[in-house]
Amino acid sequence: MPETTPQPPRNEPWENGWTPDTSRAPGTRRLWLAGGMAVATIITCVTWIAVMDNSPNASTDAAKNPSPTAGSTVPGLISYATPPTNGATDPPSGKSGLSSGEDTSPTPLGNGSPSAAHTPKPTKSPASHASSPGKPKPSATYRSLRSVNYPDRYWHVSGDFVKLDPLRGSESRQDSTFKQVKGLANSSCYSFVTHDGKYLRHRNFLLRDEPNDGSPLFRQDATFCPRGSAYPGAVMLESINYPGRFLRHQNFQLKLDPFQNSSVYLADSAFRLVGGVA
Repeated sequence: MPETTPQPPRNEPWENGWTPDTSRAPGTRRLWLAGGMAVATIITCVTWIAVMDNSPNASTDAAKNPSPTAGSTVPGLISYATPPTNGATDPPSGKSGLSSGEDTSPTPLGNGSPSAAHTPKPTKSPASHASSPGKPKPSATYRSLRSVNYPDRYWHVSGDFVKLDPLRGSESRQDSTFKQVKGLANSSCYSFVTHDGKYLRHRNFLLRDEPNDGSPLFRQDATFCPRGSAYPGAVMLESINYPGRFLRHQNFQLKLDPFQNSSVYLADSAFRLVGGVA
């Protein structure tokens, strides 16, 4: 009969008695260990980042200790999650974005505030005083015009013209006093009204007094603009409709004359506006 070789029975240990464990894949214990270490590392990093974000002194400590000194130990990964132990809990000195515990915002003005006591109160404008009921309105401005080179002579209405005359009696003083008003043709200039309501205007370049006829020509003839003079405190009066012509006296007659750069003209055309002599 044929010779058969006996086969070792299945599911029985080998010669050394060790049987492989077929219920677990090889290396599973190592994989679990590596995975646990990875998870622990991630948790440690997240915790360290959170602690660094919440610590106001972390950047200060890093700036003060950029490198480890001799004899110190370099902390490991876990040690970064430990709060600093150098006792530095105050914010840096000086102005910074960190809260210092003091309220440095400006104190609003109000009751009890020191600044409120020094705050000036707004004053009422002159217009509000003028419009207040029961208060008299300011009186009109009355002027007399005195010559610079003949200081004892003033503008004086004589007949139909204006001349340069010395002061005499009360009637002469009244004819030498005028109400100064805003210019009829330009409010920044002057017009002059006599005591009987007439206006000083130029006609044929001579200064005279006439009633206002309301015409544009009359308004321009009766408007004179003040200009600077070579004499302190004096003005030159330029015609608004004849620019370059100024009022001056010649033979003691007031007239419009073109500007001349001469000492005589500058003196004859300079007048001081003084208080009314009437």
